[in-house]
Amino acid sequence: MDELDKGAGAILAAEEALPVSASAPLTEFITAQPTWSDLPILLLTRSGGDTPWIKGAYEHLGNVTLLERPIRVPTLISAVRAALRARSKQYEIRLADQRKDEFLAMLAHELRNPLAPIGAAAQLLELVSADADRVKKTGEIISRQVEHMTGLIDDLLDIARVTRKLIKLVKGPVDVRQVLSEAVEQVNPLIRQRQHDLVLHLSPDPAIVLGDYKRLVQVVVNLLNNAAKYTPESGHISVHLRVPADEVVLEVSDNGIGMDPELVVRIFDLFSQGKRNSDRAQGGLGLGLSLVKNLVELHGGKVWAKSEGPGKGSTFTVHLPRLASDSPGAPDYPAAKEQVSRTVQPLRVLVVDDNVDAANMMDMLLNASGHEAATEYTASKALEHAQRTPPQICLLDIGLPDMDGYELARRLRVMPEMEKAVLIAVTGYGQEQDKKKSNEAGFDYHLVKPINTAKLLALLAQIRVA
Repeated sequence: MDELDKGAGAILAAEEALPVSASAPLTEFITAQPTWSDLPILLLTRSGGDTPWIKGAYEHLGNVTLLERPIRVPTLISAVRAALRARSKQYEIRLADQRKDEFLAMLAHELRNPLAPIGAAAQLLELVSADADRVKKTGEIISRQVEHMTGLIDDLLDIARVTRKLIKLVKGPVDVRQVLSEAVEQVNPLIRQRQHDLVLHLSPDPAIVLGDYKRLVQVVVNLLNNAAKYTPESGHISVHLRVPADEVVLEVSDNGIGMDPELVVRIFDLFSQGKRNSDRAQGGLGLGLSLVKNLVELHGGKVWAKSEGPGKGSTFTVHLPRLASDSPGAPDYPAAKEQVSRTVQPLRVLVVDDNVDAANMMDMLLNASGHEAATEYTASKALEHAQRTPPQICLLDIGLPDMDGYELARRLRVMPEMEKAVLIAVTGYGQEQDKKKSNEAGFDYHLVKPINTAKLLALLAQIRVA
C-alpha cells in the first residue's frame, strides 16, 4: 500500500501473498479509484488452481490477469510491460481530460467576455436612442465584440475540421512572400497597439510552394499573433524567409515571455497553452498553434518551436517543400478588402427566422441600408407572404419550427412568382455537406451564422447589379 501511494504502476503478486484476510486494504484502494484509473494486477497462481478466492478476485480487484505457474520468463516480462503500458495510457487520458476541462473553462470565460459589453451596449441603446453620436459608438462596440466572438467560434470550427481531416485544401502555386505580406497586414493593428518593432528579412528569390493561399495566410497570421500576444509591449519580433535549395523556410522569432522545456514539448498539442497572467492580456483559446501544425503538415511541411527558457523569447520555424524554379508564379491575390457600395439600389428582401430578435435586427439593418425588408417567423407565413408580395431575395433560416428551411426553399422554388428570386440559406452549419444539402434544396448562396453584415450587403449589391 505504501508503494501504491508513491505511484506504483502495477502489482505483481503470488496468490499466496494476497489471502482474503490481508487483501482488504487493497480492495478498498481499488474500489476508491477515480474513474480514469484501473490499476493492473498480475497474479501468479498455482498450476490448475481454481480456488473460490481466485474466482472472486475479478470482483474484488478489478483489472486482474492470471499467470499460471510455472511461467516462462519472456511471458512474464511481456505481461508486465503490457500492464505498465496500459497504466501509462491511463495517465495520458487523465492529463488529456484535465487539459480538456481547463480548455472548456477557458472557452466559457472567453465567450462570456464579449457578452458583457454587448449586453451593456444593448441596455445603453434604450437610454440614448436620441443621441446619434452615442448610438453610433455603442453600435461600434457591439460590432467589435461580435467580431471577436465570431473569431473564437471560427477557431473552434477550424480545429475541429482539420483534426477530423474534413478540410479540403485548394492548392496552387503560391509565393510565400505574398502570404507574409497579407499576414502582416492582418496582424499590424495588434502589433501597433502593443508598440512592437517588427523586422522582416525576406529572400530576394521567389519562395514558391504548392499550397492553399488562404490557409497559408492563416498559418502565418497565427504565428505572428502568437508572437505579438506573448511579447510584452515595445518588444521585438523578427521574421526570416529563406529559400535554401528545395524548401522554403519561414522563421518567426520574438523576445517575449519564452517557454520552459516542458511547454516547448507540448506547445502544438490541442488544448495546450502556457500560463496566463492574471490580467489575461493574451486572451484566445490556445488553438492557434495546433491549427498551425495541422495545416503545415497538410501542406507536406514541418513546424517546430524552441526557446532558451522563460523570459528568453521563442522561435517558431516552418519548413515547406519548394516548387521547382520553372514552375509558374503565384497568382496575384488582392490585399484590399471588399468595400460595400454606398449607392445600393433597393431590393425586396424577405427575412425568415424563428429567432425574433435576430430577424428584427436583420430587418432593421436591411431597411437602414436602403432595401425593402419584411420579416416572417414561420415557414407557413413566409409562403403566404411570397404569394402576396413576391420578394426578390429570401434570407431563410434552416432551423424553423413548422418546416425546415430546406423544405421551405423547395416549395418557394415551385411557385411561378418566385422563379427569379435569389434564395440565401442562413445557418450555423458551414461544412461541405451542409452547403451541398442547401444547394440541392434550391438555395443560391449559403451563409454561416453569425452573418458578416458587410459581406451580406456586398453580396446584395452584386446581386442587384446582376
